[in-house]
Amino acid sequence: MITAIIVDDEANSSNALKTKLGRHFPDVSVLAVCANAKEGIAAIESLQPQLLFLDIEMPRMNGFAMLQQLRHLSFHLIFTTAYDHYAIKAIRCSALDYLVKPIDIGELRIAMDRVMEQQEKQAEKKLSVLLDNLQQKKDNRQRIAVPSGNGLEFIKIESIIYLEASINYTQVFTSEKQFIVSRTLKDFEDMLPPDRFIRIHNSFIVNKAFVEKYIRGDGGQAVLSNGAVLDISKRKKAAFLKAIEN
Repeated sequence: MITAIIVDDEANSSNALKTKLGRHFPDVSVLAVCANAKEGIAAIESLQPQLLFLDIEMPRMNGFAMLQQLRHLSFHLIFTTAYDHYAIKAIRCSALDYLVKPIDIGELRIAMDRVMEQQEKQAEKKLSVLLDNLQQKKDNRQRIAVPSGNGLEFIKIESIIYLEASINYTQVFTSEKQFIVSRTLKDFEDMLPPDRFIRIHNSFIVNKAFVEKYIRGDGGQAVLSNGAVLDISKRKKAAFLKAIEN
């Protein structure tokens, strides 16, 4: 049995979610439904649920601010939101799940399957990444969490030299190591700060801090600090040259 709490200021949404959980997930016990962040904090500290469904947009205190007020973060977390907007980037960077309202039962099943498979320590690390990133003002101090063959990789953005597409996977080359993760290059393009990372080709994204040389050609090539020489597509050439000048 998994114990859960729902925090959402919209009664219709929280009641609908509770009904779906009761109907489709008999192993989930909803301990409390809270109408605001203040109620949510009290319920979480008192009941210590294993799983939290948390609305992002709430009056007076949103979901992110609520998490920053909690003393204990030893639970799985699934965000719920009516808006697919800026907040989603922070969630993706932490490898946390989110559901867009009205919640689709198929999407709920996928998120719940991940909860069942995930260890508690991994859930805590994801929350740690999210909170660290929310507190940081500079992108180069941020971390991202991405799934790999062994679980999750927690990567400092500033350490990424470049990324290379490999069908539905991506090879990540950092200043410390290289590894493959089950995310597409487009996923990384959406997560990484565009003022630091440049898509130079269908197959490559580079961190401009590690570009050491440009070799002229139709598109040309970028020489990176780790010795990699990467092709630049013709249509990306002008944007690349402009980016490395800044």
